[in-house]
Amino acid sequence: MKVVLQRVSQASVTIDAKIVANIQKGLLVLVGMEDADTQDDIDWLVGKITKIRIFDDENHVMNLSIQDIDGDIIVVSQFTLHASTKKGNRPSYIKASKPEIAIPLYENFVKQLEKELGKKVQTGIFGADMKVLLLNDGPVTIQMDSKNKE
Repeated sequence: MKVVLQRVSQASVTIDAKIVANIQKGLLVLVGMEDADTQDDIDWLVGKITKIRIFDDENHVMNLSIQDIDGDIIVVSQFTLHASTKKGNRPSYIKASKPEIAIPLYENFVKQLEKELGKKVQTGIFGADMKVLLLNDGPVTIQMDSKNKE
C-alpha cells in the first residue's frame, strides 16, 4: 500500500460540481492499493499517518502530529501511485488492485484512521472522476510504502 501525505491549510474534493469533502488544517492522504496488501499494511500506515510529526509547534519546528493539532483528514483513492514507468511512455497500472480487492482495503483503511483519530475522516468516492483542490502548507509532502518501511 502506498500513500502520499500532503500537509494542507485547506483541501476539498469535488465530484460532478458538488463538494463531497472539505477540510481546513490537516492532511490530504492519497492512497493506492495492490493485491498483496493486508491488514498489516493498513495497521502500519495508519500508525505512521496519525503519529508522524509534520505540524509546527510554537517554535515553528515540525514536532506535532495530526492528533496533536486536532486536524482533519481527507482520504482519496489513487491507483496511479502504483504506476510503472519502466518501459515506454505510457504508464502501466498492472500492480494496482482491481476494485473488488481495493474497495474493501480502502474502506478498512478509512475506518481504521477514524478509529485512531477518534473522529470522522472525509473521503472522495472510490473510482470517481474527482477534482482535488489543496493548499499545500510548507509545502510538506511525504511518500510512504508499506512494502518499503524506511
